[in-house]
Amino acid sequence: MTNPLTIQEVAKYPRPGTEGPRRFEFTPDNTSLLYLDSPPGSLVQQLWAYDLASGQRSQLSEIGGPHPAPLSREEELRRERTRTRELGITDFQVAPQAEALTILVSLGGWLYLKQGENHFRKLDGTEGALNARLSPDGQRVAFVRQNNLYVLELSGEAGPQALTADTEAGITNGLAEYIAQEEMHRLEGFWWSPDSRRIAFERVDNRHIPVYTILHQGQSAGTGEIEEHRYPFTGEANDKVELGVIYLPEPGADNALPATYWVNLNLRRSGAERPAPLEDGYLARVAWQPEGHLIAQLESRNQQNLKLVTYDPEEGSFQVMLEEQNQPWINLHDLTYHLKSGETLLGSERTGFRHLYLLNNGETRTLTSGDWLVTGVNRVDEQNRAVYFTATKDTPLERHLYRVSLDGGEIVRLTGEAGWHITEVSPDGNWVVDRFSSLENPVTVTLNRVTNVRTLEKVVTLYEDSSVSPAALGLKPPELVNFPAEDGTLLYGAIYHPDNDAAVAKPFPLIVSVYGGPGAQRVQNAWDLTVDMRAQYLAQQGFIVFKVDNRGSAARGLAFEGVLYKRFGEVELQDQITGVKYLTDQGLADPARVGIFGWSYGGYMTLIALLKAPEIFKVGVAGAPVTFFEAYDTHYTERYLSTPQSNPEGYRLTSVLPLVENLEGKLFLVHGLVDENVHFRNSAALIERLAEENKRFDLLVFPEERHMPRKPANLIYLEQRVTDYFKENL
Repeated sequence: MTNPLTIQEVAKYPRPGTEGPRRFEFTPDNTSLLYLDSPPGSLVQQLWAYDLASGQRSQLSEIGGPHPAPLSREEELRRERTRTRELGITDFQVAPQAEALTILVSLGGWLYLKQGENHFRKLDGTEGALNARLSPDGQRVAFVRQNNLYVLELSGEAGPQALTADTEAGITNGLAEYIAQEEMHRLEGFWWSPDSRRIAFERVDNRHIPVYTILHQGQSAGTGEIEEHRYPFTGEANDKVELGVIYLPEPGADNALPATYWVNLNLRRSGAERPAPLEDGYLARVAWQPEGHLIAQLESRNQQNLKLVTYDPEEGSFQVMLEEQNQPWINLHDLTYHLKSGETLLGSERTGFRHLYLLNNGETRTLTSGDWLVTGVNRVDEQNRAVYFTATKDTPLERHLYRVSLDGGEIVRLTGEAGWHITEVSPDGNWVVDRFSSLENPVTVTLNRVTNVRTLEKVVTLYEDSSVSPAALGLKPPELVNFPAEDGTLLYGAIYHPDNDAAVAKPFPLIVSVYGGPGAQRVQNAWDLTVDMRAQYLAQQGFIVFKVDNRGSAARGLAFEGVLYKRFGEVELQDQITGVKYLTDQGLADPARVGIFGWSYGGYMTLIALLKAPEIFKVGVAGAPVTFFEAYDTHYTERYLSTPQSNPEGYRLTSVLPLVENLEGKLFLVHGLVDENVHFRNSAALIERLAEENKRFDLLVFPEERHMPRKPANLIYLEQRVTDYFKENL
C-alpha cells in the first residue's frame, strides 16, 4: 500500500484536487473574468479578476483575513441551506448597467462596495445586512435587516431607508421562507426591476405555524441558547406569502415609507384593496420581464400544476401566460428566461425529460429533445440568437456545454474531454471558462475562446495543480459499472476496490455507500467521486465500497425518478440489493459481510436496509435519518408522498418505526442535536422504539452540530468511529 491515508486527511476540507477558482462571472463589458479563489489548503476565499486583453490577474478584495469573523445565526442558517463550507467572501454581486464596474460583497456582517478603480469600502449602516442586492444601475443597494427591507443610496450620505416596517415576530419582508430556500432552491426574497426604480418582494407571515424549539445543550456557559423555528410539517399549514411591489422614492426624498402595490397571487379577481396571501400553493419563482412587467411562477400545493403569470401591479391585472400539468410531480428549475424580443425561453419536462422551448406569440418551438435532459442554461445570447446550456446528452455520467440556435437546428457540443464541466459563457458568447474534472483528473480551470461557434480554443490555464493526481495521493479512482435493475432499467454504480496489498483475500467485506433519495446523483465521471475520502480510506482498510444510483435518483428523467411516488424505501432498496448481488455474483463481495452507511435520506435508507433486508445487511451507520416522514417539511415530502391525510398507508409503509422489531444486525446511529433540517426528534422516536423492542444499538450525538457536521475535531472523531465500527463488526 502506497501513501496510506490518515484519518485527519479523511476528515479535512477542502478535498485535495478540488481547489481553484469558482463562482465565475464575466464583467458586463466583456473585458474581465471575476472569480473567487482561496490559498492552497484554505477555505477562506477572496475576489479575483483576470483581464481578458492583457492576461493579468489581480486580487480585487483585500478585506478580512485568515480568521473570519464569527457568523451571525442568520448567516449560519443561510450556509446550511446552501451547504456552504467556504469562508471569507462566498458570493459577489455585479451591477449589470453601471457606468463603471460596481461590485458588492458581504463579509463579517457588513457590506463592502467597489466602484471602478477604487478599493472596496465598508458601507456605513449595513451591519447585519442579509441577502444584499445591487440595483441594475449600481446606484443603490437593497438588503434585509431585522426582517425588513431597506435601500441605501450609494452616492449620498443618508443612511439606509426602511421600505417595510413590520415589527411582530413571525413576519419577514424580502427573505425567502425556509422551504423556498431548502426545497425550492430559491434564496431570493426580493427582486430589482430592470429600470432600478422598483423592487418586488415577498412578505411571509408564519405566526400561525407552531414554534419548533431547539435547545443548545453543548454550550458550557449559560443555561443553553434556545432557537425557535416555524417549521411547516407535512400535511400542516404553510407560510402565508404575499408579493408586493415598491416604487422607490427619488434620491434625497424624505424617509416616509413608500406605497406598496400588492399582487393577486390567488388569481381571483377581487375588489379588495389588498389581495389575500397565497392560500394553497407556492410562490416558486419571481422575475421581471425586460419591458417591466412582473412575472411569477405559481406552483400548486400538490406540485402537479405550474402557472406562469404576468402582473401589472398598478392596475391590479394579471394574465396566465402558460399553465403546465405534470404527473407525478413538477420539478422546479431555473431555465426560464424572458428575452428583450418578447420571446420566452422555457425549460419543461412535458416529454418526461427536461428540454428547452421558445415561446413566441402563442407558438412553441422545440429547441432540444430526446431521452436526455438539460441541467442548466449558461447564457442566452440574444444578439447572436443562441443559447448555451449544460446537459446529459452524451451520457448521464458527465456534464458538457452545448449550443443551439434560438431558431432551432443542430445542437453543437463545445466541451471535449470526457468528464464533468462547470462552465460560464461571456455575455457576447466569445469566451468560456471551464472548470473541469474527471475520475482520473483533478480540477483544472481554463479560459477558452469560442471559434466558429463550434469549438473551444484554450487561451490560458487559470488553475492546475500538477502535484495532485490519484497516484500522488495514493488513491485508486473508482471503477464505473452498469447493470440492470429487476425491471431491466440500466443502473450505474461505482466500485472502490481494496488496495492490492490489503491483507484480505477475495471475497471482500462490502460496504454500501448510499443516498438513494430523489434529487441527487452520486455516480459521476468527476474528481469528487475519486476524493470521497471515507470510501477511499475504507477501501485501504480492506473493504470493497460500492455506490449505486438507484431508480428515483436524479438526471435520468421523470419516469426514472417517479417510481418513488407515494412510497419510499421499496424500489430504492430493491436496486441496492441488486447492486450487492452484482458484486457477490462476481466473487468480489462476501455475502455474509455486508454493511451500509448513509446520511440524511441515506441514513433513512441505511435503516430501511437493516430492517427490511436483515438477511443481507449486517451492519449500518445511519447519519441524521428521517425515521417517519410526518416529521419532515411540506414541499419536499408532499411532492413525493402527498399528504398524510390523503396517503396515510404510504406514510405508514414508508416509516422505519413499525419495522424496528426486525433489527438483527448492528446499528450505529449518529445525529446533531441542533439539526434544524432533519430534527433530532427523528432519532429520538427511533430510540424509543428500539428500547421498547429491547434492541441493542450504538449512538453518537454531536450537541452543537446541525445537519452537516463542520467542526474539524468532530469530523475526525466521526470518521474514526465509523471506520472502527465497520472493522469491529464486519
